[in-house]
Amino acid sequence: MPPKRVLPNPGPAGSGDARPAVPATRQNLREQVAQALRDALVAGEMRPGVVYSAPALAARFGVSATPVREAMLDLAKEGLFEALRNKGFRVAEVSERDLDEIIEIRRLIEAPTVAKLAREGRGAEAEELRPLAREIVAAAARGDLLAYVAADQRFHLALLGLSGNARLVETVRDLRARARLYGLRGLPDTRMLVASAREHLGLLDAVVRGDAPAAERLTHHHLQHVRAIWSADPPRQAPQ
Repeated sequence: MPPKRVLPNPGPAGSGDARPAVPATRQNLREQVAQALRDALVAGEMRPGVVYSAPALAARFGVSATPVREAMLDLAKEGLFEALRNKGFRVAEVSERDLDEIIEIRRLIEAPTVAKLAREGRGAEAEELRPLAREIVAAAARGDLLAYVAADQRFHLALLGLSGNARLVETVRDLRARARLYGLRGLPDTRMLVASAREHLGLLDAVVRGDAPAAERLTHHHLQHVRAIWSADPPRQAPQ
C-alpha cells in the first residue's frame, strides 16, 4: 500500500491537511491521482499481482473514491492495472518477455529517429535539451527514482518530438508506461543508474555534432542498458 499522502489541491473530500488556492476540478484530481499511482508503481510501493481497492486508496490520498476509480480505469487502459469485478484493481504483471518485446520495439522506433535528427542537422534544437539531460544525471546521483524517471521521460519524448511525428511520440510514451521500471527499486546502489543517466549526454553530443551513426549506435546501447536496469536477469540481445 502506498504511504499516506495528500495530493496537491485536494477537492472537498480532501483530508483537510491542505487548502487549495483554487478549487480542484474532478478532472485534475483524476490526473493527480493517476500520476501518484504511477509514482507508487515506480517506487515499488505497489506490486504486481496485488489487488487494491479504490476506497482504500482514496483514504490514503485524502480524496473521494470517484477520481481514484476513474484514474485506475485510465491506467488499466494503459496496461498498468487490471479491473476485477467487485474486487478492485490488480497491478498487472510484466514478464521478462514483455520487457524484451517493449525494448525491441523501442529500438526499432527510436534509434533510426534519433539518427535522422542528427543527419538532418537538428543539433541546435537538441542542444536545448542539455539542462534536462543534466537533470537526469543529478537525479540518478542522489538516488531520486521519481525525479529520474520524470526527467528521463521528458528528455526522450522531447528529443523524439523534434521529429514532428506526434504518433511516434505517443507510441513510445505508451511503451514506457507499460514497462513501469519496477526494477529500479531493487538496484543495490545508484552506479548503474548514474551510468545510464550519463548516456543521455553522450547521445545528445552525437545529435548536436550531426553524427548519425553514433547517435543510432548510442540509442541502441542506451536502451539495452535500460533493459538491464529493469531486471536482475541479463537482458536478451534484441536483433539489430
